[in-house]
Amino acid sequence: MKKTRFSESEIVSILKEADAGVPVKDLWRKHNISSATFYKWKSKYGGLDVHELKRMKEIETENSKLKRMYADLALENTALKDLISRKL
Repeated sequence: MKKTRFSESEIVSILKEADAGVPVKDLWRKHNISSATFYKWKSKYGGLDVHELKRMKEIETENSKLKRMYADLALENTALKDLISRKL
């Protein structure tokens, strides 16, 4: 997937400008983005502050670590159950 040229904090600040009353078409021209990009950002980051965005990223990272831990433990559990069933 193509990397964006805007950071997430920059995206939030652009959306804040739109909330402040700057016409959306002017924002598109000023930041050289398309309407689809703007509305995609708005659906993803709308209503978030920078600190909320950082917290959301931390939670997503922690969630992915926990999912990996669960998958590893479930695999070990299945292997142990299989081993026990073979011995009995």
